[in-house]
Amino acid sequence: MMSAKLWAPALTACALATSIALVGCSKDPKDAQQAAAAQKMPPTEVGVIVAQPQSVEQSVELSGRTTAFEISEVRPQTSGVIQKRLFTEGSYVREGQALYEIDSRTNRAGVDSARAALNRQQANLNVLRVKEGRYRQLVGSNAISKQEYDDIAAQVKLAEADLAATQAELKNAEINLGYSTVRAPISGQTNRSTVTVGALVTASQADPLVTVQRLDPIYIDINQSSAELLRLRQQLSKGSLDSSNNTKVKLKLEDGSDYPVEGRLAFSDASVNPETGTVTLRAVFPNPNHLLLPGMYATAKIVQGVIPNAMLIPQAAITRTPTGQAIAMIVNAEGKVETRPVETAGVQGKDWIVTSGLKTGEKVIVDGIAKVKEGATVVAKPYQPAAAPQGAGQPAAEANKAAQPAQQAQPKTEQKSTSNT
Repeated sequence: MMSAKLWAPALTACALATSIALVGCSKDPKDAQQAAAAQKMPPTEVGVIVAQPQSVEQSVELSGRTTAFEISEVRPQTSGVIQKRLFTEGSYVREGQALYEIDSRTNRAGVDSARAALNRQQANLNVLRVKEGRYRQLVGSNAISKQEYDDIAAQVKLAEADLAATQAELKNAEINLGYSTVRAPISGQTNRSTVTVGALVTASQADPLVTVQRLDPIYIDINQSSAELLRLRQQLSKGSLDSSNNTKVKLKLEDGSDYPVEGRLAFSDASVNPETGTVTLRAVFPNPNHLLLPGMYATAKIVQGVIPNAMLIPQAAITRTPTGQAIAMIVNAEGKVETRPVETAGVQGKDWIVTSGLKTGEKVIVDGIAKVKEGATVVAKPYQPAAAPQGAGQPAAEANKAAQPAQQAQPKTEQKSTSNT
């Protein structure tokens, strides 16, 4: 009995030493197998695109507002009481169309008075001309003096001048009579009338009777920063930008939809606003259906030039160093990864515009760029953009609602396993 108690600690120590030795012996073969498996792993597959040069439009998106092509504030040019309104508010009117009728009795009386004065001056001139003819005969026979003839000739000239002045007064009175009918100075859309029948108006008053706006075509007034304009002009001076097609302008409306018709750049301000540091640009758009109304907010995409021999590379393929240098990774002819510094000139959609650093036909890694490093051997396959998941458009509220049952079931499972334990 005593011998068994003495041998027990020794046996336990031997068993422990044997187990440690077995564990130590089994560790080395396992590591060797893992290393061999790692050496036999196939090359990483990456998705690539082939770099191809093309002409890329250099554009900028700027916000702006619509402005009527022509605006006319209609004011009366004669005084009187409004008798009729001859148009429907908000309707389209043509140039010369009658809009209002003003009481014309005073102006008509002025025309009649000027016409009567004209007739009187004409009759007086006729009398003097007859008298001047008789004096001309008498002065030839020395029946009257030369002075008397000169006096009658001067009276004829004065009468002719008075007649011309009276004719001008008659014409002015007729013009004022014509102002009794207020007409549209331009063709366009009318807004709300500020006066009604019976209102007294005065010539050249401050408040317009109605405003007429020409909406087809229509202006888009936008602002561009002076720094962006300076960079654009520097590119043009270096020849890195072709400005032969820099008048195209596209428009995005307030609801996010695209305006179906392209416009053109019509005006660029010659000075910079010192308060905002911007330059005003004005584009013209056809507006046959009057879809665009003055004062609407819109985003204009202005094509300011074309970059020749540029390449469009997906944004996922370009990384940047801490210093800001853009880097692209390519697959060379040997199937190994190389890094290339590149230069970019903005974005177009989801792609970077690369102007230098890549050669035609090089394979640029887009998919799997995080799994490889320079010098690694890879298998290049054409890049396939990932399709949008089916549940991508599911509202967040529905997703949270669907996740609630799983969240409620999880604590119950944990409680059950705890109780069993």
